[in-house]
Amino acid sequence: MTNYLSAIPVLSLLLALPLVGALATSLVSSRRPEVARSVALFFSVLVALLVAWIGVSFQPSATGYQFEESVWWIRALRVQYHLGLDGLSFLLVLLTAVLTPFAIALPSGIREKQNVYYALILCLQGIVFGVFLSLDFVLWFLFWELSLIPGFFLIKVWGGEKRGFAAYQFFLYTLAGSVPMLVGFLALFLATGIFDFTKLAGLSQSQILGGIVAQFPWAAGFPDLFLLGIFVCVFVGLAVKVPVIPLHTWLPEAYTQAPSGVTMLFTGLLSKMGVYGFLRILLPIFPEQMQTLQQPLLWLAVATIVLPTLVALVQTDLKKILAYSSINHLGYCLLGICAVVSVGGAKEAKEAALSGVVLQVFNHGVTAAALFAFVGLIEVRSGGLRSLGDFGGLRKVAPVFCGLMGISLFASLGLPGLNGFVGEFLIFRGVFPLASWAAVLSLPALLFTAVVFLRVLAKVFSGPLNPVWESFPDLRSSERWLMAPLVALMFGLGIYPGPLLNLFNQSVVTMIQFLP
Repeated sequence: MTNYLSAIPVLSLLLALPLVGALATSLVSSRRPEVARSVALFFSVLVALLVAWIGVSFQPSATGYQFEESVWWIRALRVQYHLGLDGLSFLLVLLTAVLTPFAIALPSGIREKQNVYYALILCLQGIVFGVFLSLDFVLWFLFWELSLIPGFFLIKVWGGEKRGFAAYQFFLYTLAGSVPMLVGFLALFLATGIFDFTKLAGLSQSQILGGIVAQFPWAAGFPDLFLLGIFVCVFVGLAVKVPVIPLHTWLPEAYTQAPSGVTMLFTGLLSKMGVYGFLRILLPIFPEQMQTLQQPLLWLAVATIVLPTLVALVQTDLKKILAYSSINHLGYCLLGICAVVSVGGAKEAKEAALSGVVLQVFNHGVTAAALFAFVGLIEVRSGGLRSLGDFGGLRKVAPVFCGLMGISLFASLGLPGLNGFVGEFLIFRGVFPLASWAAVLSLPALLFTAVVFLRVLAKVFSGPLNPVWESFPDLRSSERWLMAPLVALMFGLGIYPGPLLNLFNQSVVTMIQFLP
């Protein structure tokens, strides 16, 4: 089957299929919302089947990229249409294919222009695929920026009361972060003549510095500092998307105001684009610059882990609580990435930390998306309410709802036996011998997170039942079937994460080779 697939531009097909589905969905009459949703769901499932088909032929132990497609796009500028798939990118493509049908199937409470709404979700899926598959900076940057457009309109048109402010903040923040990243890569291109990620990763630091001296004579006296500046420019652009504190302020409003299905995709996919950029771009191309700035980067990671949990402790809006929790969980990824550039660290520790980072990316995508889906179901049932003070005692009338959401909360907390534990354990297993002080300072966040989630369970589901919610409906059969696969993944990956680890192990080994 591998040989058969190699004759088909399967990655291009993967990019095109959601866009075809978006076009088909948009053509459905706005007066037939259920048809539009069914068409969008059909194409999202078709995409998932295509990803499964690719997965059957994917060889986790193979080095390099598989199913590669490379043709000249703009030869005069040395820009290629270059796509490829390795264990890291396939994991994120798989996550995208899993979450999108759930976001479409989730009851949204949206009543107008549903055909356009679902079409934009499919557009976002195709664009995110482009980010995870592109190996040329220009092509990758094009998809990176295009993700702003459907994201902006999904918030602006179908969001909450403050949707205008949240949409513009989301758009302007991420666009502003992209400007220094573009400047940094243009400088790197002028020094090397290369946009291709794989070729840039293969260059030594001396070759890049030599190109800087040749192309920027005025920087001949400080080429190392110039390259460090390029790194900072790229880092800022990626850090906004993660987001890293203090570049995080767009996220709580965007997550809070977006429809719950959109928030599922934002937390499950868009934030992962930033972490993916750290792994695909920063580690292989700028390892020495990361090592030079390791201490301030580790402090940023610790701040991104600890501070959001403290803010979440005083929040009452369920979506904001989960939004700040998402920042905290992605901070663990930043901690692991920054720790592995330690000079002289044990290879086993670095492999553990990076494996934990990649696993955390996938696991957080599953658990955070499930939690936002549950909050969305609460909103639909309550007429838009989602404050802790609005509820109480719901487990008496909705025990299944309480049980499944509780499992998701404990998975996000990192309870052993559930998926969140494995990634966090591997990160700390690797970080302790590499940067023990940062690991120790990050540990209190685990306790704060436990307090945050237990507070949610206590306020929403425990205690005396609020009489207003005596008729609060438990999960319907269709909703149980919708949430069951995500909850099953939490148990499956918590008990037996081996197959997922094997999927990207070779990619981790390759990334380790670029480190100091």
